[in-house]
Amino acid sequence: MANPKLSVIIPFKNEAESLPRLHAELCETLSKISDQTEVIYIDDGSTDNSSISTSSHPNITVKLIRFWRNTGQTAATSAGIDNSHGDLVAFLDADGQNPPSDLLPMFNLIDANTDAVFGWRKNRHDDLIRVVVSKIANWLIRIIFHVTIKDLGCSIRIVRRDLLANMRLYGENHRLLSLLIVLRGAKYKEIAVNHRPRAHGKSKYGYSRSVKTIIDIITTKFLDSYSTKPAYIFGTGGLVSLALSVPAFAQVVYRKIWLGIYVHNNPMFIIAMFLVFIGVSFILLGLMSELMVRVYFESRQKPIYEIKEVKNL
Repeated sequence: MANPKLSVIIPFKNEAESLPRLHAELCETLSKISDQTEVIYIDDGSTDNSSISTSSHPNITVKLIRFWRNTGQTAATSAGIDNSHGDLVAFLDADGQNPPSDLLPMFNLIDANTDAVFGWRKNRHDDLIRVVVSKIANWLIRIIFHVTIKDLGCSIRIVRRDLLANMRLYGENHRLLSLLIVLRGAKYKEIAVNHRPRAHGKSKYGYSRSVKTIIDIITTKFLDSYSTKPAYIFGTGGLVSLALSVPAFAQVVYRKIWLGIYVHNNPMFIIAMFLVFIGVSFILLGLMSELMVRVYFESRQKPIYEIKEVKNL
């Protein structure tokens, strides 16, 4: 079969009871979307009898990737992306809370001026604490990154595969995939999607993941703002520290000349020296980071920009 128009990526772990219904609904939906589709299931180290038949349905190719052990949903998502071939790539969780039927209206929203379509769980069926934590996280991300996405944690989405080229996911970045796509400059639309109560199994979501997600948000912000200019953030911190050392030294001089208090009896002198040390260290760290970034891009002959398209060059 030629390259499919749509690839659907579904990571799963211990979803033996959910997969049959999900797969049946998905095949029914895909038959209405395109005559060239593929579904990629990634088994992230299941310990139950989770499995899926790879027997091809008419115009649907089903692939199964099994990991030796549990590596995490981010790694499973990356494996799906790396082994997909569709012009469009859809993402879906295996728990069945997002009905596959919602992919059809999302697919129809993709046009020449739309690179991605994100789902928005308008009426969620999760426990209250999880909903509140999600709303707070969405609010913080919108403020920090100046984006307007309603539901960054919604896993059902369709994206042009060009936006996923050379994208490397780490940590819990599968939760921030919509954000990473928008930060690449995607033109996107949002659509309200259905959200069902979990019918089988237990959610893999743990509140400890919230801490990991916060760390990933900080890392993403740093990389987005300073990955090609680290000297700016370290240099700014260094200059601020040096600036704070000036009034500290001024106080030391004042107390020595006018009050007769010697330097070794004045703790402010230690503080001033510490600020100078921190300031110089930050500036040097910024310069070293800048050098490392330039060596990285030069050694790989990698440009610091990404081209969407070129016309009449």
